[in-house]
Amino acid sequence: MTPKPLLPCCLAVALVACDGGKTASPVDAPGPPTSLKTRALDAGAALLQSRLPVDALNAYLDGFHFYSGQPGQQMEAHHYCSELNEALTQCVIFDGNQRDAKIMGVEYIVSAALFATLPAEEKRLWHSHVHEVHSGQLVAPGIPAPAEHALMQRLVSTYGKTWHTWHTDLQQSLPLGVPQLMMGFTADGQADPAMVAARDRRLGVDSAEKRQARADLPSPPVDPQANGGQATPFQIADPTGHVHAGQRAATQRALAGAPPDAAASNAHAASR
Repeated sequence: MTPKPLLPCCLAVALVACDGGKTASPVDAPGPPTSLKTRALDAGAALLQSRLPVDALNAYLDGFHFYSGQPGQQMEAHHYCSELNEALTQCVIFDGNQRDAKIMGVEYIVSAALFATLPAEEKRLWHSHVHEVHSGQLVAPGIPAPAEHALMQRLVSTYGKTWHTWHTDLQQSLPLGVPQLMMGFTADGQADPAMVAARDRRLGVDSAEKRQARADLPSPPVDPQANGGQATPFQIADPTGHVHAGQRAATQRALAGAPPDAAASNAHAASR
């Protein structure tokens, strides 16, 4: 069964084709430049091979994440998404919107009804999208305002589960270490305003204007068992030593059942 687009076809094309300003990857991957032979093979594959799963990624969303247990460790995330059905959407997350963009991870988005069926321990791994939508921080660059408004109306009540596998925000030139659980912001004052402003300038959007335009959207109650990364953070213990020291400390605290170290988070945020 072919996945349905998040919006009608003509608007879905616009989501990908008109992606706003250019955002390059912050790191260079090690290795020699692509050879002429490899480029020729890639061109042949593009002409001859089917790419249906990739072609289904018809929506481009831009927002922000932070590491579970480390609210000061924040980054921009470029989502390319496809809708599997009315209750489930899957996204590939990149660190930019250009050809050199690195795949940072994945996000799965479920409806409120589907989220309600999950067990409590599972729910804590997911984050709500109410604040991301209402704050104007989550955007769909390049599409008409009415189309983006309709898309945000669909997303405002959903929940996302996000894992990052390549931490280019930490200047890692390879996908080292273990996947890290990510969370989304749930209140004003959490996201770095300089980070949001820089994104807005680059993509040609205005988060403040979007916030005002979305005032009419519903504000569904958030499941109290969601957003567990802020109250009871969880991370996979990383044996490699490649992940940021603050994240390793947060992991140890989480495994020990202790609350996150707010002082460490604030100190890291101040140093950015």
